[in-house]
Amino acid sequence: MLDLRPVGYVIGLLSAALGATMALPLAVDFAAGDAHWHAFLQSAIVTSASGGLLALACANGVSERLSLQQTFLLATCVWVVLPLYGALPFIFGATDARVVDAVFESMSGMTTTGGTVFVGLEHLPRGLLLWRSMLQWFGGIGIIIVAMVFLPELRVGGMQIFRSEAFETGGKVLPRAAEIAARIGAIYVALTVACAVAYGGVGMGGFDAVNHALTTMSTGGFSTSDASFAPFQGAPEYLASLFMVLASLPFVRYVQMLAGSTRPLLRDTQVKAFLWTIAALVAVIAAYRMLANGDGWEHALREALFNVTSIITGTGYASVDYQLWGPFPVALFFFIGLIGGCAGSTCCSVKIFRYQLLAAAIRAQIRRIHSPHGMFPARYEGHPVSEEVLFSVMAFLGVFVVTLGLTAVALSLTGLDFVTSISGAATAIANIGPGLGDIIGPAGNFAPINDAAKWILTFAMLLGRLELLVVLVLFLPRFWRI
Repeated sequence: MLDLRPVGYVIGLLSAALGATMALPLAVDFAAGDAHWHAFLQSAIVTSASGGLLALACANGVSERLSLQQTFLLATCVWVVLPLYGALPFIFGATDARVVDAVFESMSGMTTTGGTVFVGLEHLPRGLLLWRSMLQWFGGIGIIIVAMVFLPELRVGGMQIFRSEAFETGGKVLPRAAEIAARIGAIYVALTVACAVAYGGVGMGGFDAVNHALTTMSTGGFSTSDASFAPFQGAPEYLASLFMVLASLPFVRYVQMLAGSTRPLLRDTQVKAFLWTIAALVAVIAAYRMLANGDGWEHALREALFNVTSIITGTGYASVDYQLWGPFPVALFFFIGLIGGCAGSTCCSVKIFRYQLLAAAIRAQIRRIHSPHGMFPARYEGHPVSEEVLFSVMAFLGVFVVTLGLTAVALSLTGLDFVTSISGAATAIANIGPGLGDIIGPAGNFAPINDAAKWILTFAMLLGRLELLVVLVLFLPRFWRI
């Protein structure tokens, strides 16, 4: 029988820690004289007490090494339990949110999706706005650790190709996770502080600068305004673009840089492909805006740079309603969101390295067709790629497309129109934020959609954040007999 105590112990500790962090927004509301601090006090007591009791109850089952089933279960449960606790301040607090809306908002935060069901953000208590940003910041650093420690070991979606870069994490998973978290956490905090200072330096207010630094570095996209990033046009857009790119690069490369080696970052093929992809897309859309709309070059370049970077990284900020630019940019933005950043970053979606491996496999297959007797292995960064990795990538891409289609069909059955259904499915599974159309487009939000659709999208966000297969494998009876 599967021993759940190690999983319960870690979940309990993380829940208790999450409850403790509620003291920060509580203090913000208390200092402002806002009675909303009571909501954080209640939520903190419930979260910390129940998490602590769970950890104590499971402490006698702690082991140094997790089994395969325990690892899969832990990775999924973290992103199920913590968003449920994270929803409590929305239920107890000023939003007086229904359970479905509170869970949707919290899941959107922890998965760094960025879609919101709240309207009138400017009028919410500051503590609640800060809590939304903190949820995304926690989710951002959490997924880096998962991508560096768990996914390579679980051979999910080709992530095992980065196993050696994750500090040789085989064996004692949790101790190695702590070592990785300490190094990456320090870098993550430093970049967030730098981002906040930079925002403040170009005119953002202190509160807005802190909140947007948290959601920029997590590539989450929650804002303090219903208009998203529109109130901060100009220099903040350039800064946001820079830090969104920095958050989308492999954090293990930053660790290597601090150790004195910059070569791995400069020679990383996925980093170069990611940067060239952004440059090409920005050039195309900026040129289109200048030719079709008559925009000035700086205005066209800035808006193209910011919004392309926001969507490809899955951040989901919007400085304008780019649906007004015309059908070509709208169609392009839909597919941009399905690209994603680099593995081992805060980014989501398919990720650039999988497209590189797919291209390598296609090239190898074409050469085999041309020369049937030749040996043409697929290569990545000059090294042959194993069949296991290629199969894992193909499986992930297949599951991604099928899941997107099934989610879109499920959303359409709830009464949503085609554009809302297909873009909603894509934005949830790829954890992007805004969809397309009049309802969930960059100028709208998810508040008007029905409850059934919100639950579907909540589950889709969980699937997308954990690379699909981590969650779906739990539904296979055969897996639990391993």
